[in-house]
Amino acid sequence: MEFLVLDVGGTDIKYAIMNEKAEIIEKEKTKTPRDNIENFIETIGTIFDKYKNRVKGIAMSMPGRIDSERGYLYSGGSLEYNNDKEIAEILKKRCPMPIAIENDGKCAALAEAWKGNLKEYEDGIVVIIGTGIGGGIIKDKKLHKGKHFIAGEFSFILTNDEMPDPKNNFAAAWAVTGGTPSLCKKLAEVKKLKKEIDGFTVFKYVNEGDEEAIKVLDDYCYKMAVQLYNLQYIYDPEKIAIGGGISQQKVLIEYIRKNIEKYAENMAPMVLFKPDIIACKFYNDSNLIGALYNYMLKYNINDK
Repeated sequence: MEFLVLDVGGTDIKYAIMNEKAEIIEKEKTKTPRDNIENFIETIGTIFDKYKNRVKGIAMSMPGRIDSERGYLYSGGSLEYNNDKEIAEILKKRCPMPIAIENDGKCAALAEAWKGNLKEYEDGIVVIIGTGIGGGIIKDKKLHKGKHFIAGEFSFILTNDEMPDPKNNFAAAWAVTGGTPSLCKKLAEVKKLKKEIDGFTVFKYVNEGDEEAIKVLDDYCYKMAVQLYNLQYIYDPEKIAIGGGISQQKVLIEYIRKNIEKYAENMAPMVLFKPDIIACKFYNDSNLIGALYNYMLKYNINDK
């Protein structure tokens, strides 16, 4: 049995043909339309046309606040043309077959709970470090969505209690203070670099032993550790799995764990429990795998 699985991002739509065991048979990508929903639907429809005679359904990962049972987007994240849309019903008119849609961070959590590094645990949290901070919460081996479908929207956690800057009232959000761009920006400032840098550049400096870069990473991971303690105390998971592009760097996980210990030493004896940090198993394919699992749960398909 084969399925068309799509991971819609702000830049690209990754898509794959996958079977019920989450094996990727084919995988490609195309640019995400930024102008309107009509072009968005037609782009997906064009992909569907290539595979409609061999797939049994469509599984999708998308940004935004999503009622996955209904297939309704309250918000489309950076794709604002998807705000307040019955996206599943709209898509079915162009692609007439079963469709399941879930938020991208929640798909990443589902992937880890299904076949990843949380599969042996009842309760866990996935934190995805990217442009912002995404993620998902697993409770009793099931995705916890919350009453308003925002559980796991870690980007909106506030990192201080000061009145917001009226010129940038999102400045204190974890998305801004903890996303990969904040790490890159800080190193560029310290190194007095005139051009923007990316995560690869940061870890090139770190892995070469650059002391300034290591100090920047250490400070970043301490702030990350503080928020991971907050998540631990709010939900008390067995494990917190760190994902996203930079999570492939072993030194990142090493420094987060180091700063978990540093925080515990500084706050002793007020630390009730230290977060147990692991890396996610899946990286670029996590949203595809989680989207497929969401489809299988929705339509009661067994992977055995």
